[in-house]
Amino acid sequence: MPKRILSGTVTSDANAQTVTVLVERRFTHPVLKKTIRKSKKYRAHDEKNAYKVGDTVRIIECAPKSKTKRWEVLEA
Repeated sequence: MPKRILSGTVTSDANAQTVTVLVERRFTHPVLKKTIRKSKKYRAHDEKNAYKVGDTVRIIECAPKSKTKRWEVLEA
């Protein structure tokens, strides 16, 4: 099964080697036919602490790094 790749914005870089990424998805409501925005935060591993708040990054699924980290930063 291929690993998922998501794109989002860094909302926090306070922790060492970790960034919090906000990923937003848009879809059309099946009944109302209105575009809906849903967002979710993912904690991703950032080995070199290279990314700061506001950066747009791509993250990829990986084996668990810690209790909450299941993603790695792929690139900016």
